[in-house]
Amino acid sequence: MVLWQVFSIVAVICIILEMVVPSMFFLNFAIGGVITAVISLFVNDFNMLTIDFIILSLMSVFLLRPLLLRTIKPSKDKETGINAEYIGKVVKVIEPVTKNSGAITIYDERWNARVESDEEIPAGCEVRIIKNDSLVMYVERV
Repeated sequence: MVLWQVFSIVAVICIILEMVVPSMFFLNFAIGGVITAVISLFVNDFNMLTIDFIILSLMSVFLLRPLLLRTIKPSKDKETGINAEYIGKVVKVIEPVTKNSGAITIYDERWNARVESDEEIPAGCEVRIIKNDSLVMYVERV
């Protein structure tokens, strides 16, 4: 078997492992395998190519992985999911809202609501959603 085929097979196995275990870890070894396969077209020393594969894979782990993780995983500061759809909306209170209890209606759905201050907002008032914590919306009087 030719050396470029060996490192190409290693790269394909690592890509398959990355698809099974999506951790952005095996992708780095796949990148090392592909680059080593290309280098093996010009160099025919298995020991040197193995060292190249190890060095390229480790460089990819330490240099590329943090960049890929930062690019692909959304930051907790960005608005996603519920935040993007509900934050800032003006809604109606259906049960008096306090620090410990209350409910609002959004698109004809009932949501638990709380205020961050000590005030109580009576039913029937309009409030603005300022943030959410899981299934609890935090509101302020409009």
